[in-house]
Amino acid sequence: MNSMKETAVVTHQGADRTGHPHRLRRLVRTGLIATLAAAAATTCAAALARAVGADFEVQGGETIPLSGIAVVTGFFSAVGIVIAAALLRLSLRPAERFMWTAMSLTAISLIPPLLSGATTATTTALLGLHLVPAAVMIPTLTRTLGTRAG
Repeated sequence: MNSMKETAVVTHQGADRTGHPHRLRRLVRTGLIATLAAAAATTCAAALARAVGADFEVQGGETIPLSGIAVVTGFFSAVGIVIAAALLRLSLRPAERFMWTAMSLTAISLIPPLLSGATTATTTALLGLHLVPAAVMIPTLTRTLGTRAG
């Protein structure tokens, strides 16, 4: 009986591999577009937060520049694409696994702003700026992983 289950899994994986390169290209293309959107949205939100009083000065007196926010957003969005691609290759349920992984990592990312030694306005802005790219990237990549190549 176990061999039947194993065969079913192998058959499913083999069937999925034929569309794998197409799905991977689609995932990367969609992910890169979402990365640009996430970086733009986060940078605009940071500019707005700065205009209403968040100074983005953290412990040690350093001020986070808007360009730094855009670069960090782009980097971690790209990390999300790599995680999604790995799950596409390794998991039978990549969309579900990605959603839970990304949500967990987003929750963990909320800890550093709380430890930054910044003002309340800056801490609040930084917390929100962690959620903006998550709101763009997680649903986009999850939806892309969940659709089958046709």
